[in-house]
Amino acid sequence: MNHENETTGSRALLRTGCIFIAIILLTRKQKRNTINLFPRNQNHNSCEENLMFKFRSHNEQNTEQTVDKHALIFGLISVFLCGIGFSIITPVVPFLVQPYISNPGEQAIIVTLLTSVYAFCVFFAAPVLGALSDKYGRRPLLLVCLLGSAIGYFIFGIGGALWVLFAGRIIEGITGGSIGTIFAYFADIIPPQQRTKYFGWVSAVVGVGTVIGPTLGGLLAKFGYSVPMYFGAIITLLNVVYGFFFMPESLKKKNRLKDITFVRLNPFTQLANLLSMKILRRLLVSAFLLWIPNGSLQAVFSQFTMDTFSWKPALIGLMFSIMGVQDIISQGFIMPKLLRKLKDKQIAILGMVSEIIGYSFIASSALFSFYPLLIAGMFIFGFGDSIFGPSFNGMLSNSVDSSEQGRIQGGSQSIQALARMIGPIIGGQIYVLLGHAAPAIMGMILIAAAIPVLYKRTHVSM
Repeated sequence: MNHENETTGSRALLRTGCIFIAIILLTRKQKRNTINLFPRNQNHNSCEENLMFKFRSHNEQNTEQTVDKHALIFGLISVFLCGIGFSIITPVVPFLVQPYISNPGEQAIIVTLLTSVYAFCVFFAAPVLGALSDKYGRRPLLLVCLLGSAIGYFIFGIGGALWVLFAGRIIEGITGGSIGTIFAYFADIIPPQQRTKYFGWVSAVVGVGTVIGPTLGGLLAKFGYSVPMYFGAIITLLNVVYGFFFMPESLKKKNRLKDITFVRLNPFTQLANLLSMKILRRLLVSAFLLWIPNGSLQAVFSQFTMDTFSWKPALIGLMFSIMGVQDIISQGFIMPKLLRKLKDKQIAILGMVSEIIGYSFIASSALFSFYPLLIAGMFIFGFGDSIFGPSFNGMLSNSVDSSEQGRIQGGSQSIQALARMIGPIIGGQIYVLLGHAAPAIMGMILIAAAIPVLYKRTHVSM
Protein backbone atom coordinates (compact mmCIF):
# COMPACT_ATOMS: atom_id res chain seq x y z
CA MET A 1 0.00 0.00 0.00
CA ASN A 2 2.81 2.42 0.87
CA HIS A 3 4.55 1.62 -2.39
CA GLU A 4 1.34 2.38 -4.32
CA ASN A 5 0.90 5.68 -2.49
CA GLU A 6 4.49 6.66 -3.25
CA THR A 7 4.02 5.78 -6.92
CA THR A 8 0.80 7.78 -7.16
CA GLY A 9 2.39 10.69 -5.35
CA SER A 10 5.34 10.63 -7.74
CA ARG A 11 2.97 10.73 -10.70
CA ALA A 12 1.16 13.71 -9.19
CA LEU A 13 4.47 15.52 -8.73
CA LEU A 14 5.45 14.68 -12.32
CA ARG A 15 2.17 16.10 -13.60
CA THR A 16 2.72 19.26 -11.55
CA GLY A 17 6.18 19.64 -13.09
CA CYS A 18 4.73 19.18 -16.56
CA ILE A 19 2.30 22.07 -16.13
CA PHE A 20 5.02 24.52 -15.19
CA ILE A 21 7.11 23.33 -18.15
CA ALA A 22 4.04 23.93 -20.34
CA ILE A 23 3.68 27.43 -18.92
CA ILE A 24 7.31 28.25 -19.70
CA LEU A 25 7.00 26.85 -23.23
CA LEU A 26 3.83 28.87 -23.79
CA THR A 27 5.46 32.13 -22.74
CA ARG A 28 8.29 31.42 -25.15
CA LYS A 29 5.98 30.34 -27.95
CA GLN A 30 4.22 33.70 -27.99
CA LYS A 31 7.39 35.24 -29.50
CA ARG A 32 7.21 33.11 -32.63
CA ASN A 33 5.88 34.46 -35.90
CA THR A 34 2.12 33.94 -36.05
CA ILE A 35 1.89 33.77 -39.84
CA ASN A 36 2.53 30.02 -39.96
CA LEU A 37 0.29 29.08 -37.05
CA PHE A 38 -2.96 27.33 -37.99
CA PRO A 39 -3.31 28.64 -41.59
CA ARG A 40 -6.95 28.73 -42.61
CA ASN A 41 -6.70 29.31 -46.35
CA GLN A 42 -3.84 28.66 -48.75
CA ASN A 43 -5.48 30.19 -51.85
CA HIS A 44 -4.49 33.84 -51.41
CA ASN A 45 -2.52 35.47 -54.22
CA SER A 46 1.03 36.62 -53.55
CA CYS A 47 0.06 40.27 -53.16
CA GLU A 48 -2.51 39.44 -50.51
CA GLU A 49 0.00 37.19 -48.77
CA ASN A 50 2.59 39.96 -48.62
CA LEU A 51 0.09 42.41 -47.20
CA MET A 52 -1.09 39.86 -44.65
CA PHE A 53 2.51 39.09 -43.69
CA LYS A 54 3.25 42.76 -43.11
CA PHE A 55 0.07 43.18 -41.10
CA ARG A 56 0.75 40.16 -38.93
CA SER A 57 4.40 41.04 -38.47
CA HIS A 58 3.37 44.48 -37.28
CA ASN A 59 0.78 42.96 -34.98
CA GLU A 60 3.37 40.51 -33.67
CA GLN A 61 5.62 43.41 -32.68
CA ASN A 62 2.74 45.02 -30.84
CA THR A 63 1.98 41.72 -29.14
CA GLU A 64 5.55 41.32 -27.91
CA GLN A 65 5.42 44.83 -26.47
CA THR A 66 2.10 44.44 -24.69
CA VAL A 67 1.95 40.80 -23.53
CA ASP A 68 3.57 40.67 -20.12
CA LYS A 69 5.32 37.46 -19.06
CA HIS A 70 4.05 37.70 -15.50
CA ALA A 71 0.53 38.39 -16.76
CA LEU A 72 0.55 35.24 -18.85
CA ILE A 73 2.11 33.11 -16.12
CA PHE A 74 -0.25 34.40 -13.42
CA GLY A 75 -3.28 33.81 -15.64
CA LEU A 76 -2.22 30.26 -16.45
CA ILE A 77 -1.35 29.46 -12.84
CA SER A 78 -4.70 30.91 -11.75
CA VAL A 79 -6.74 28.69 -14.05
CA PHE A 80 -4.50 25.74 -13.16
CA LEU A 81 -5.16 26.24 -9.45
CA CYS A 82 -8.85 26.86 -10.15
CA GLY A 83 -8.88 23.46 -11.85
CA ILE A 84 -7.22 21.83 -8.85
CA GLY A 85 -9.13 23.78 -6.22
CA PHE A 86 -12.56 23.03 -7.66
CA SER A 87 -11.94 19.44 -8.70
CA ILE A 88 -10.06 18.37 -5.59
CA ILE A 89 -13.29 18.43 -3.58
CA THR A 90 -15.53 16.59 -6.06
CA PRO A 91 -14.71 13.01 -5.00
CA VAL A 92 -15.48 13.65 -1.34
CA VAL A 93 -18.64 15.79 -1.36
CA PRO A 94 -21.04 12.82 -0.99
CA PHE A 95 -18.93 11.48 1.87
CA LEU A 96 -19.00 14.85 3.65
CA VAL A 97 -22.78 14.98 3.31
CA GLN A 98 -23.32 11.36 4.37
CA PRO A 99 -23.07 11.89 8.18
CA TYR A 100 -25.96 14.36 8.10
CA ILE A 101 -28.33 12.32 5.89
CA SER A 102 -29.95 8.97 6.60
CA ASN A 103 -31.91 8.46 3.34
CA PRO A 104 -29.66 7.62 0.32
CA GLY A 105 -32.13 9.20 -2.09
CA GLU A 106 -32.14 12.37 -0.01
CA GLN A 107 -28.35 12.35 -0.05
CA ALA A 108 -28.26 12.57 -3.85
CA ILE A 109 -30.59 15.57 -3.76
CA ILE A 110 -28.49 17.37 -1.12
CA VAL A 111 -25.30 16.77 -3.10
CA THR A 112 -26.86 18.28 -6.23
CA LEU A 113 -28.30 21.19 -4.23
CA LEU A 114 -24.81 22.03 -2.99
CA THR A 115 -23.78 22.37 -6.62
CA SER A 116 -26.89 24.39 -7.46
CA VAL A 117 -26.41 26.90 -4.64
CA TYR A 118 -22.84 27.46 -5.83
CA ALA A 119 -24.09 28.12 -9.37
CA PHE A 120 -26.90 30.31 -8.02
CA CYS A 121 -24.37 32.60 -6.35
CA VAL A 122 -22.15 32.67 -9.44
CA PHE A 123 -25.18 33.66 -11.52
CA PHE A 124 -25.73 36.83 -9.48
CA ALA A 125 -22.05 37.57 -8.77
CA ALA A 126 -20.58 37.11 -12.26
CA PRO A 127 -22.07 40.23 -13.93
CA VAL A 128 -21.17 42.34 -10.88
CA LEU A 129 -17.58 41.09 -10.91
CA GLY A 130 -17.38 41.54 -14.68
CA ALA A 131 -18.63 45.14 -14.51
CA LEU A 132 -16.34 45.98 -11.59
CA SER A 133 -13.35 44.53 -13.44
CA ASP A 134 -14.24 46.63 -16.50
CA LYS A 135 -14.16 49.77 -14.33
CA TYR A 136 -11.44 49.13 -11.73
CA GLY A 137 -9.26 46.58 -13.55
CA ARG A 138 -8.86 42.82 -13.44
CA ARG A 139 -6.12 42.61 -10.80
CA PRO A 140 -7.97 43.71 -7.63
CA LEU A 141 -11.07 41.69 -8.47
CA LEU A 142 -9.11 38.50 -9.15
CA LEU A 143 -7.12 38.76 -5.92
CA VAL A 144 -10.22 39.36 -3.79
CA CYS A 145 -12.10 36.52 -5.47
CA LEU A 146 -9.26 34.05 -5.03
CA LEU A 147 -9.07 34.99 -1.35
CA GLY A 148 -12.82 34.45 -1.01
CA SER A 149 -12.55 31.03 -2.63
CA ALA A 150 -9.90 30.02 -0.11
CA ILE A 151 -12.19 31.05 2.76
CA GLY A 152 -15.06 29.08 1.23
CA TYR A 153 -12.96 25.92 0.97
CA PHE A 154 -11.87 26.29 4.58
CA ILE A 155 -15.43 26.70 5.90
CA PHE A 156 -16.65 23.74 3.83
CA GLY A 157 -13.86 21.66 5.33
CA ILE A 158 -14.77 22.61 8.89
CA GLY A 159 -18.33 21.35 8.39
CA GLY A 160 -20.20 20.25 11.51
CA ALA A 161 -23.67 20.78 10.06
CA LEU A 162 -25.37 20.97 6.68
CA TRP A 163 -25.84 24.72 6.95
CA VAL A 164 -22.07 25.15 7.34
CA LEU A 165 -21.50 23.18 4.14
CA PHE A 166 -23.99 25.40 2.33
CA ALA A 167 -22.35 28.52 3.80
CA GLY A 168 -19.00 27.43 2.43
CA ARG A 169 -20.47 26.82 -1.03
CA ILE A 170 -22.22 30.21 -0.98
CA ILE A 171 -18.94 32.01 -0.27
CA GLU A 172 -17.21 30.00 -3.01
CA GLY A 173 -20.03 30.84 -5.41
CA ILE A 174 -19.98 34.58 -4.74
CA THR A 175 -16.28 34.68 -5.57
CA GLY A 176 -16.51 31.92 -8.19
CA GLY A 177 -17.78 34.35 -10.81
CA SER A 178 -14.14 35.38 -11.17
CA ILE A 179 -13.62 32.84 -13.94
CA GLY A 180 -15.27 35.30 -16.33
CA THR A 181 -12.78 37.94 -15.16
CA ILE A 182 -9.93 35.50 -15.79
CA PHE A 183 -11.07 35.01 -19.39
CA ALA A 184 -11.42 38.78 -19.77
CA TYR A 185 -7.86 39.03 -18.41
CA PHE A 186 -6.62 36.75 -21.17
CA ALA A 187 -8.67 38.64 -23.75
CA ASP A 188 -6.87 41.84 -22.65
CA ILE A 189 -3.37 40.46 -23.17
CA ILE A 190 -3.93 38.27 -26.26
CA PRO A 191 -4.48 39.58 -29.83
CA PRO A 192 -7.97 38.76 -31.18
CA GLN A 193 -6.74 36.48 -33.97
CA GLN A 194 -4.86 34.31 -31.46
CA ARG A 195 -7.51 34.03 -28.74
CA THR A 196 -8.99 30.69 -29.77
CA LYS A 197 -5.51 29.16 -29.75
CA TYR A 198 -4.66 30.59 -26.33
CA PHE A 199 -8.08 29.72 -24.92
CA GLY A 200 -7.24 26.21 -26.03
CA TRP A 201 -4.06 26.39 -23.98
CA VAL A 202 -6.08 27.71 -21.04
CA SER A 203 -8.42 24.75 -21.39
CA ALA A 204 -5.41 22.41 -21.43
CA VAL A 205 -3.99 24.01 -18.29
CA VAL A 206 -7.35 23.64 -16.56
CA GLY A 207 -7.27 20.05 -17.78
CA VAL A 208 -3.97 19.43 -16.03
CA GLY A 209 -5.48 20.89 -12.86
CA THR A 210 -8.49 18.62 -13.16
CA VAL A 211 -6.18 15.65 -13.71
CA ILE A 212 -4.29 16.31 -10.52
CA GLY A 213 -7.19 17.66 -8.42
CA PRO A 214 -9.56 14.69 -8.16
CA THR A 215 -6.77 12.14 -7.87
CA LEU A 216 -5.08 14.21 -5.19
CA GLY A 217 -8.41 14.76 -3.45
CA GLY A 218 -9.12 11.03 -3.42
CA LEU A 219 -5.68 10.31 -1.94
CA LEU A 220 -5.92 13.08 0.67
CA ALA A 221 -9.34 11.77 1.69
CA LYS A 222 -7.55 8.79 3.24
CA PHE A 223 -6.40 11.20 5.96
CA GLY A 224 -9.92 12.59 6.41
CA TYR A 225 -12.67 13.78 4.10
CA SER A 226 -12.02 17.43 5.05
CA VAL A 227 -8.31 17.36 4.16
CA PRO A 228 -8.88 18.05 0.42
CA MET A 229 -10.80 21.20 1.36
CA TYR A 230 -7.95 22.52 3.48
CA PHE A 231 -5.44 21.71 0.76
CA GLY A 232 -7.59 23.57 -1.80
CA ALA A 233 -7.63 26.60 0.51
CA ILE A 234 -3.84 26.53 0.89
CA ILE A 235 -3.00 26.36 -2.82
CA THR A 236 -5.50 29.13 -3.58
CA LEU A 237 -3.89 31.34 -0.94
CA LEU A 238 -0.48 30.67 -2.49
CA ASN A 239 -1.80 31.99 -5.80
CA VAL A 240 -3.11 35.10 -4.05
CA VAL A 241 0.38 35.75 -2.67
CA TYR A 242 1.99 35.25 -6.09
CA GLY A 243 -0.57 37.51 -7.76
CA PHE A 244 -0.16 40.24 -5.13
CA PHE A 245 3.57 40.53 -5.81
CA PHE A 246 3.85 39.72 -9.51
CA MET A 247 0.48 40.10 -11.24
CA PRO A 248 0.32 43.17 -13.52
CA GLU A 249 -2.89 44.93 -14.44
CA SER A 250 -4.07 43.91 -17.91
CA LEU A 251 -6.77 46.51 -18.60
CA LYS A 252 -5.40 49.91 -19.51
CA LYS A 253 -7.13 52.91 -17.97
CA LYS A 254 -8.12 54.29 -21.35
CA ASN A 255 -10.07 51.09 -22.05
CA ARG A 256 -11.89 51.00 -18.71
CA LEU A 257 -15.57 51.56 -18.21
CA LYS A 258 -16.36 55.06 -17.00
CA ASP A 259 -19.59 54.42 -15.12
CA ILE A 260 -21.37 51.36 -13.78
CA THR A 261 -25.15 51.50 -13.91
CA PHE A 262 -27.51 49.31 -11.92
CA VAL A 263 -28.65 47.76 -15.19
CA ARG A 264 -25.19 46.31 -15.74
CA LEU A 265 -25.26 44.70 -12.28
CA ASN A 266 -28.63 43.03 -12.80
CA PRO A 267 -28.00 39.52 -14.16
CA PHE A 268 -31.46 39.26 -15.71
CA THR A 269 -31.13 42.58 -17.50
CA GLN A 270 -27.66 41.64 -18.66
CA LEU A 271 -28.92 38.31 -19.94
CA ALA A 272 -31.67 40.07 -21.85
CA ASN A 273 -29.13 42.51 -23.34
CA LEU A 274 -26.78 39.70 -24.35
CA LEU A 275 -29.56 37.66 -25.91
CA SER A 276 -30.78 40.73 -27.79
CA MET A 277 -27.48 40.78 -29.69
CA LYS A 278 -28.12 38.70 -32.79
CA ILE A 279 -24.48 37.78 -33.17
CA LEU A 280 -24.50 36.16 -29.71
CA ARG A 281 -28.06 34.90 -29.25
CA ARG A 282 -27.87 31.49 -30.90
CA LEU A 283 -24.36 30.89 -29.62
CA LEU A 284 -25.45 31.46 -26.01
CA VAL A 285 -28.72 29.51 -26.33
CA SER A 286 -26.94 26.47 -27.75
CA ALA A 287 -24.30 26.66 -25.02
CA PHE A 288 -27.06 26.96 -22.38
CA LEU A 289 -28.67 23.74 -23.60
CA LEU A 290 -25.28 22.02 -23.42
CA TRP A 291 -24.39 23.34 -19.96
CA ILE A 292 -27.61 22.11 -18.31
CA PRO A 293 -26.78 18.38 -18.61
CA ASN A 294 -23.09 19.07 -18.05
CA GLY A 295 -23.93 20.66 -14.71
CA SER A 296 -26.16 17.72 -13.88
CA LEU A 297 -23.42 15.20 -14.70
CA GLN A 298 -20.84 17.06 -12.64
CA ALA A 299 -23.15 17.28 -9.64
CA VAL A 300 -24.46 13.72 -9.63
CA PHE A 301 -21.38 11.85 -10.89
CA SER A 302 -19.85 11.01 -7.48
CA GLN A 303 -23.19 9.80 -6.15
CA PHE A 304 -23.76 7.88 -9.40
CA THR A 305 -20.50 5.94 -9.10
CA MET A 306 -21.13 5.26 -5.41
CA ASP A 307 -24.62 3.89 -6.02
CA THR A 308 -23.96 2.05 -9.29
CA PHE A 309 -20.46 0.66 -8.79
CA SER A 310 -19.80 1.17 -5.02
CA TRP A 311 -16.68 3.22 -5.76
CA LYS A 312 -14.60 5.03 -3.11
CA PRO A 313 -13.11 8.58 -3.25
CA ALA A 314 -9.76 7.53 -4.76
CA LEU A 315 -11.39 5.74 -7.70
CA ILE A 316 -13.97 8.50 -8.15
CA GLY A 317 -11.14 11.03 -8.26
CA LEU A 318 -9.35 8.97 -10.88
CA MET A 319 -12.46 9.02 -13.06
CA PHE A 320 -12.71 12.79 -12.81
CA SER A 321 -9.08 12.94 -13.88
CA ILE A 322 -10.03 11.36 -17.21
CA MET A 323 -11.58 14.68 -18.19
CA GLY A 324 -8.31 16.47 -17.53
CA VAL A 325 -6.28 13.90 -19.45
CA GLN A 326 -8.63 14.36 -22.40
CA ASP A 327 -8.12 18.13 -22.24
CA ILE A 328 -4.34 17.73 -22.42
CA ILE A 329 -4.51 15.30 -25.34
CA SER A 330 -7.05 17.40 -27.23
CA GLN A 331 -5.33 20.76 -26.78
CA GLY A 332 -1.82 19.44 -27.34
CA PHE A 333 -2.40 17.22 -30.38
CA ILE A 334 -5.93 17.44 -31.77
CA MET A 335 -7.03 21.08 -31.46
CA PRO A 336 -4.16 22.54 -33.56
CA LYS A 337 -5.04 20.18 -36.42
CA LEU A 338 -8.73 21.02 -36.15
CA LEU A 339 -7.97 24.74 -36.27
CA ARG A 340 -6.13 24.26 -39.57
CA LYS A 341 -9.14 22.67 -41.24
CA LEU A 342 -12.26 23.89 -39.44
CA LYS A 343 -13.71 27.15 -38.17
CA ASP A 344 -14.50 27.72 -34.51
CA LYS A 345 -18.21 27.09 -35.02
CA GLN A 346 -17.60 23.81 -36.79
CA ILE A 347 -15.27 22.66 -34.01
CA ALA A 348 -17.97 23.51 -31.45
CA ILE A 349 -20.53 21.35 -33.29
CA LEU A 350 -18.04 18.47 -33.46
CA GLY A 351 -17.62 18.79 -29.70
CA MET A 352 -21.38 18.66 -29.16
CA VAL A 353 -21.75 15.50 -31.26
CA SER A 354 -18.95 13.89 -29.25
CA GLU A 355 -20.70 14.75 -26.00
CA ILE A 356 -23.90 13.07 -27.21
CA ILE A 357 -21.97 9.89 -27.96
CA GLY A 358 -20.28 10.11 -24.56
CA TYR A 359 -23.62 10.48 -22.78
CA SER A 360 -24.93 7.41 -24.60
CA PHE A 361 -22.06 5.33 -23.23
CA ILE A 362 -22.56 6.71 -19.71
CA ALA A 363 -26.29 5.89 -19.83
CA SER A 364 -25.49 2.38 -21.07
CA SER A 365 -23.06 1.83 -18.19
CA ALA A 366 -25.90 2.51 -15.76
CA LEU A 367 -28.39 0.31 -17.59
CA PHE A 368 -25.98 -2.64 -17.81
CA SER A 369 -23.96 -1.93 -14.63
CA PHE A 370 -20.79 -2.25 -16.72
CA TYR A 371 -18.14 0.28 -15.69
CA PRO A 372 -15.91 -0.02 -18.84
CA LEU A 373 -18.73 1.72 -20.73
CA LEU A 374 -18.53 4.55 -18.21
CA ILE A 375 -14.78 4.92 -18.75
CA ALA A 376 -15.20 4.96 -22.55
CA GLY A 377 -18.05 7.43 -22.26
CA MET A 378 -16.02 9.79 -20.09
CA PHE A 379 -13.17 9.81 -22.61
CA ILE A 380 -15.52 10.61 -25.50
CA PHE A 381 -17.45 13.18 -23.48
CA GLY A 382 -14.18 14.72 -22.30
CA PHE A 383 -12.99 15.13 -25.87
CA GLY A 384 -16.18 16.93 -26.84
CA ASP A 385 -16.09 19.18 -23.80
CA SER A 386 -12.40 20.03 -24.35
CA ILE A 387 -12.88 21.29 -27.91
CA PHE A 388 -16.24 23.00 -27.35
CA GLY A 389 -14.93 25.28 -24.57
CA PRO A 390 -12.10 27.10 -26.38
CA SER A 391 -14.03 27.40 -29.65
CA PHE A 392 -17.00 28.87 -27.79
CA ASN A 393 -14.84 31.36 -25.86
CA GLY A 394 -13.01 32.30 -29.05
CA MET A 395 -16.28 33.11 -30.84
CA LEU A 396 -17.55 34.99 -27.82
CA SER A 397 -14.48 37.16 -27.19
CA ASN A 398 -14.11 38.10 -30.85
CA SER A 399 -17.69 39.42 -30.93
CA VAL A 400 -16.97 42.58 -28.88
CA ASP A 401 -14.20 45.12 -28.27
CA SER A 402 -11.85 45.29 -25.27
CA SER A 403 -14.04 47.57 -23.14
CA GLU A 404 -16.84 44.97 -23.22
CA GLN A 405 -14.81 41.83 -22.54
CA GLY A 406 -15.58 41.77 -18.81
CA ARG A 407 -19.27 42.31 -19.42
CA ILE A 408 -19.55 39.64 -22.12
CA GLN A 409 -17.47 37.07 -20.27
CA GLY A 410 -19.32 37.85 -17.04
CA GLY A 411 -22.65 37.50 -18.81
CA SER A 412 -21.54 34.22 -20.34
CA GLN A 413 -20.51 33.03 -16.90
CA SER A 414 -23.95 34.01 -15.59
CA ILE A 415 -25.66 31.97 -18.30
CA GLN A 416 -23.41 29.03 -17.54
CA ALA A 417 -24.12 29.40 -13.83
CA LEU A 418 -27.85 29.54 -14.49
CA ALA A 419 -27.60 26.31 -16.49
CA ARG A 420 -25.49 24.70 -13.79
CA MET A 421 -28.03 25.82 -11.22
CA ILE A 422 -30.95 24.30 -13.12
CA GLY A 423 -29.07 21.20 -14.31
CA PRO A 424 -28.21 19.71 -10.91
CA ILE A 425 -31.73 20.28 -9.58
CA ILE A 426 -33.31 18.53 -12.56
CA GLY A 427 -30.59 15.89 -12.64
CA GLY A 428 -30.95 15.08 -8.94
CA GLN A 429 -34.70 14.71 -9.21
CA ILE A 430 -34.74 12.49 -12.31
CA TYR A 431 -31.83 10.47 -10.89
CA VAL A 432 -33.98 9.56 -7.88
CA LEU A 433 -37.30 9.23 -9.73
CA LEU A 434 -36.35 7.75 -13.12
CA GLY A 435 -33.10 5.91 -12.47
CA HIS A 436 -29.37 6.38 -12.64
CA ALA A 437 -29.24 6.65 -16.46
CA ALA A 438 -31.78 9.49 -16.63
CA PRO A 439 -29.34 12.48 -16.34
CA ALA A 440 -27.19 11.14 -19.21
CA ILE A 441 -30.26 10.56 -21.39
CA MET A 442 -31.32 14.14 -20.68
CA GLY A 443 -27.90 15.24 -21.95
CA MET A 444 -28.35 13.38 -25.21
CA ILE A 445 -31.74 15.02 -25.81
CA LEU A 446 -30.78 18.61 -24.93
CA ILE A 447 -27.50 18.68 -26.86
CA ALA A 448 -29.23 17.12 -29.88
CA ALA A 449 -31.64 20.07 -29.71
CA ALA A 450 -28.76 22.55 -29.35
CA ILE A 451 -26.88 21.48 -32.49
CA PRO A 452 -29.47 22.84 -34.99
CA VAL A 453 -29.50 26.13 -33.08
CA LEU A 454 -25.74 26.57 -33.42
CA TYR A 455 -25.68 25.17 -36.96
CA LYS A 456 -28.18 27.76 -38.14
CA ARG A 457 -26.01 30.48 -36.64
CA THR A 458 -23.01 28.96 -38.40
CA HIS A 459 -24.84 28.84 -41.71
CA VAL A 460 -25.99 32.44 -41.42
CA SER A 461 -22.53 33.67 -40.39
CA MET A 462 -20.87 31.87 -43.28
